Amino acid sequence: METQVAGQQANIQKVTEGTVFSILLTISFSHLLNDTIQSLIPSIYPLVKTSLHLNFSQVGLITLTFQLAASLFQPLVGIYTDRKPQPFSLAAGMCFTLTGLVLLSQANHYAVLLLSVGLIGTGSSIFHPEASKVAYMAAGNKRGLAQSIFQVGGNAGSSLGPLLAALIIVPFGQSSILWFSLLALIAIVVLFKIGSWYKANMQRIKGKRKEQALSDHPSLSSTKIFFSILILLLLIFSKYFYIASISSYYTFYLMDKFHVSVQSSQVYLFIFLFAVAAGTLIGGPVGDRFGRKYVIWFSILGVAPFTLILPHATLFWTCVLTVFIGVILASAFSAILVYAQELLPGKIGLISGLFFGFAFGMGGLGSAVLGALADRTSIEFVYKICAYLPLIGLLTGFLPNIGGKKSLSKN
Repeated sequence: METQVAGQQANIQKVTEGTVFSILLTISFSHLLNDTIQSLIPSIYPLVKTSLHLNFSQVGLITLTFQLAASLFQPLVGIYTDRKPQPFSLAAGMCFTLTGLVLLSQANHYAVLLLSVGLIGTGSSIFHPEASKVAYMAAGNKRGLAQSIFQVGGNAGSSLGPLLAALIIVPFGQSSILWFSLLALIAIVVLFKIGSWYKANMQRIKGKRKEQALSDHPSLSSTKIFFSILILLLLIFSKYFYIASISSYYTFYLMDKFHVSVQSSQVYLFIFLFAVAAGTLIGGPVGDRFGRKYVIWFSILGVAPFTLILPHATLFWTCVLTVFIGVILASAFSAILVYAQELLPGKIGLISGLFFGFAFGMGGLGSAVLGALADRTSIEFVYKICAYLPLIGLLTGFLPNIGGKKSLSKN
């Protein structure tokens, strides 16, 4: 009997430690499609600002509406699916995104515009917690790498949005957004297939929970875990408040300070977001190898010299600096997410929903606050203030050393 139980435990461990790269690449591709659609929202800001006669505060409110819809539901979705997994919720969420996308292409009133981005945000709030859980299920013992593969798809999609906007939406107008509904339809088909794999492989996450309960949970007090989660959320705040200044207002900053065209500003935004995608791929596996705390240190605090120089740079050096900022800053999220999952093993949906939701929420709040600040001062002043946000990375020093081969060996 004991031999049989031991054999079953060995089989569970073998299944949970195996990395399923085909699923990781597929969920990363679906993340690319999802975030390509999302990134169309800030990419059309110069168009709707003119056509609907909006000020910067109203532009910021568009982002806030999207980000609130994309953030408030995510922890709730995560809590619910931790208890009752919903493999086909991924495809269902993309249906909300498709509806919002169709409305966005035809929105000629500000209220309709807000409704459309709210629907896209709702689809995102369903997608991210469950998709992150799929990446976790398929990760095996390479959780940092798996989250980076998953995240790089999303960041690559975010970088494609401005480029596609420059090539399609700017020349052909807002109604051309309707063509991107094809991406949502493809995503629905892909996510339905992923849902079938998810349903057939529930034992992977159940096996991991049993394994983590014995080996992964750090020997930390509940108070230490609470304050560690709080520090991680503050780091997310600094990261996404700063990213909001780029994703929402970088095009206006370039047009105002350097007098570039709308299309050229979209290309510069694409360069920054592509650098973000590259940085995302680096952070996870480096965290697996050397410890997630060191990646977080480097990513959040290490970007400060570049952000402080940026407001004083020429156009060429602005482009160069944003590449460094994008690569360095983006390497943190996978490390932060996996670090938090290791603090609270067995709560994958909750942690994914909380951190993705908080990231979206901070991005939305940052966009609204910075838009109001830009109306009262100037876009250049916004970038001078945001340059100091990465100094919050000093809080990383209070995090315990967990995760990654090096830090684990110390414990």
